[in-house]
Amino acid sequence: MCTVIVLNRPGHAWPLILAANRDERLDRAWDAPAAWWPDHPGLIGGRDRTAGGSWMALGPEGVIAAVLNRPGSLGPEAGKRSRGELPILAAAAPSAEDATRRITALEARNWRPFNMVIADSQRAFFLRGLGSGQADLLPLPEGLTMVTAHDPNDLASPRTRRHLPRFRAAPAPNPATGDWSAWEALLSDSGFDPAIGRAETLNVPPTGGFGTVCASLLALGADGSRAWRFCPGPPGSAPFAPLALPLPA
Repeated sequence: MCTVIVLNRPGHAWPLILAANRDERLDRAWDAPAAWWPDHPGLIGGRDRTAGGSWMALGPEGVIAAVLNRPGSLGPEAGKRSRGELPILAAAAPSAEDATRRITALEARNWRPFNMVIADSQRAFFLRGLGSGQADLLPLPEGLTMVTAHDPNDLASPRTRRHLPRFRAAPAPNPATGDWSAWEALLSDSGFDPAIGRAETLNVPPTGGFGTVCASLLALGADGSRAWRFCPGPPGSAPFAPLALPLPA
């Protein structure tokens, strides 16, 4: 189960702030975000070496797209396409709204169930693919939203129930000054209530060959500015550092 946190602030100098912890099998090889896809100039993302797709990508027009598993759908399945195709298809779009049209036009049965977050500096969306028909589309409201394997802000998720109030109470990152400290600390939190168990852990320690493998902090500015800070390991075990991004299209 991965986690994506979206702070949607229309009219702000930095209208879109996004944070994500990626949870994956520890033996599934991957590459840090870079321009891995020559057919999509200006698009960067983390690359899954197994299937060649991405869990999160940023396109040349400033579209961010991330994909997450739904409950009980970890890993590939014979006859199904890789969900890593979806962020690349979406991020290559000229706007978040256009990206949602690309994804909702697809037959969801071709992929295992998925959640997606798609956003730009104007709009933010949640998409839910349940393995049949087309993906459902939900515009994300102004403010802070947390997405896991469950629906946005679903308090039935122990992870959301524990961490959503903490992100809402924390100071928002300030990309202009480079202060991301509060959210970096929250992404690094590996604590949980023993009575509930690891289901509420945000930074998952290695457990049965699975755990949090990397993390990202992204921001999109109203003036076209963009920033991506990447942690190449479980947050807290390695520092976040800024990625060199292509100039806006």
